[in-house]
Parts: sequence; structure tokens; C-alpha cells
Amino acid sequence: MPSSQPAALLSIAARLLPVKPPEMINELSEALGKLIPHRAVAQLSTQCAMSPVGAAGDPAIAKVITGAELAPFLGSVVAGQPWVGDAPIGGSDHPVLAIASDHTPRGSVLVFVLTPGSTVSAELIELVQALWDVVTAHFYRLTMEIEPSALQQSRAVAIAKAGIAAELSEAHTATLASLLGVLRNRQLEDVPARAMAVELALNALVELRTESQRDRSDAGEEPARRAFQRLADSLRTLLRHTSIELELDAPGNDRLLPAEVAHSARAAGRAVVLAMLRQDGVRRIRVGWRDDAGGLQVSLRDDGPGILTDDLDLGQIAERLRAQGGRVDVDAVPGWGLTIRITFKTTTPPTLGRTTTTAEPFAALGSRELEVLERLAQGHRNRTIADHLHISESTVKFHVANILTKLSVTTRTEAAALYHATATA
Repeated sequence: MPSSQPAALLSIAARLLPVKPPEMINELSEALGKLIPHRAVAQLSTQCAMSPVGAAGDPAIAKVITGAELAPFLGSVVAGQPWVGDAPIGGSDHPVLAIASDHTPRGSVLVFVLTPGSTVSAELIELVQALWDVVTAHFYRLTMEIEPSALQQSRAVAIAKAGIAAELSEAHTATLASLLGVLRNRQLEDVPARAMAVELALNALVELRTESQRDRSDAGEEPARRAFQRLADSLRTLLRHTSIELELDAPGNDRLLPAEVAHSARAAGRAVVLAMLRQDGVRRIRVGWRDDAGGLQVSLRDDGPGILTDDLDLGQIAERLRAQGGRVDVDAVPGWGLTIRITFKTTTPPTLGRTTTTAEPFAALGSRELEVLERLAQGHRNRTIADHLHISESTVKFHVANILTKLSVTTRTEAAALYHATATA
């Protein structure tokens, strides 16, 4: 490795530190252009609530890179272990170099879209890893120094934007899935199929235009049965031209729900059903609501393979629900299917940006998560935990991720230490 490279990286670090976060990716791309030949570079920095995604370089690539394309790198690339390979980004496959950092609680990732045919030495990659760690730690510190009110507002805006984008995406996905169901139905002739597809598209447009008006007309509250019926209607449309049997279990009372809880429960239910439809072998889906003094509980079950995969995207659904005050518990039993339970507390609605503390640090964990935590604290690996609890290893990974988030720790060791400290207190 040329002796000038470490000095060059230190010089680049000094150049980047005074830069404002939104401008950093452009400066970094320019500074590293000669060392790492690339067509574009993108970042996903979770410490920046307002604009976590940034990209620079060839506009044909940089302008079409999305957070959804970068998120898998954040979940799969281990901090301190850069990854080089081909991956979909900017709408097509490219050779990439992905570098993750854990110098912020939820992580960050830097992705280079490499120039075809170029190579980057292991020594240089190691130096760039250190550079990204420094940049991540620096900007995380800046985030923590922001005035609390401004930071809370920034996070609130980011959460709202992410929620709206995700729900719109799911609504469009449901509409497209319904259209494809019609067009692929061999029992329909061409003319009836086209007419039905047009009807579905028009109904979807009307639904999008009237959704906000219907929500406002509820004046902050909505009867539980009517809220459930709105979800049921959308799911019947989604599954009408499939072979999947939909079973519905409406709430037993018509207590008024806070409008935000009713909306979140509908959006979560639709998102989970869409995720279930990505599996092979699903013949039946059951959706039920139960509303009582403790809150609203949404249960969804299928008879699919019972194995959690990355295609299900349940981790993203759970992350969004946590921001909305909901809790997710998942059981995946191979050969029996998925069972997903979502709980919304309606007695004391959560305040955005404020964390409620309790005397019991594990109060936020579900019963299955407590079982996983107990075995994790005993030093068991995921495979052993899965065998003991008769669930899949992927389900254990999902529960462990939820446990770390709910306990506000970053490693299994910290979670185990908290468990033992509480047990001996």
C-alpha cells in the first residue's frame, strides 16, 4: 500500500468534519474519487432524522437510489467487515462496495457504485472503513447536541414522512396485486377482465382521494367495528381473484378507538397480509381484532411454510409500529405457518418523541421475547434457542432484534447483562 494513502485519508477526514451533514456525501464522493473509482456513492445514516438518505455522482444512478435499496445493506453488512459484490441499486445491478458503521445506535452504511472493472485493495478498504466510522461518530455527536425541541421535531417529521410513504406504497401494492389477480385469472374473458381491472383502478383512486376526508370526519375517534370493516373491505378486494380463503373475526364490541390507532391497525393489517402473500403455499389467512380495556389486539395467521425470510419485511413493519406505539410478536412454526400479533395501547396513547419508563425494564417485551431473552442470557446460540422453543432460527433472529431495540441496547451481551442484573437485584 502506498505510504501516502493513510495521510490522504486523514486529510480527507479533516476536510469532511467541518462540512454540514446534507453536503457531506458530495464532498466525500469528490474527495475519494481518485482512490476509489466510482460512478456514484450513497449513504443511509440513521442518526439524521430529516434526511437519512443521500447520494452523489452520476445523476442516472444517484438520483434514483432509494432508502429501500440501501436498507438491506444496513441489515446485512456487518460493521467493520466491508462487503464487495454485485447488488441492485439505482434500479439495476452494479458492482458495489458497502461499508457499515456501528458508531451510531442504529447504524449507518456507505455504498459505492464502483466503476466496472475497477479494483480496491483490502488495505484501502480498511482505511475507508475507519474514515466512515469517524464521520458517523462525528455526525452522531452533532445530532445529540441539537436543541432537544428541534431534534424532537425533526424526528417527528421523519417518522411521519416514513409512515406516509410506507402506507402509500402498501396501498399501491395492494391495488396492483388486485389488478394482477384479475388479469391472470384464466376463468375471465378478456372483455370482463378489462372491465373489472378498470373498476378496481377507479375504486383505488376514489379510495385514495376520500381516505383523508373519512379520517377527518371521525373527529378523532372511530367505532371499532367500522374501523375493522374498512380493513375487511380492502382485504376482500385484494384477495378476490386469488385462491386464498380470507377468514375475518370482527371485534366483539363497538368501543370508540382513537383515530390514529384505528388507522395504524388497518395499515399494519394490510401490510402484514401483503407480506404473507409473498410466501408460497398460503391457502388461508385469518384476521381478527379484539378490543378491550387494555388496548386493541390485531392477530393475523396463515397456513404457509412458517419460515421468516427477508422477503417478508416484517422487521420494517415492526420498526414502524414501534414508532406508533404498537408492539409486534411473531411466531413462525415450520409447517404450520405464521402468527403475528400486534398490540396498541389505547388507555394512555403514546406521545411522539417521548419514552415512557417503567420500574420493570422488560415490561415492553412479549412472552415469546422473554423466553428468547432468558435463553440468550444463558449463552445459547440462535440455533439452540430455536430448537428449545420449537420455532425457526429466523424467528429467533427477529425476536433478538426486537429485544435489543426495546431494551435500548446494541448487543446480545448487553441484553444478557441487563437480564442478569435485573434477576439478581
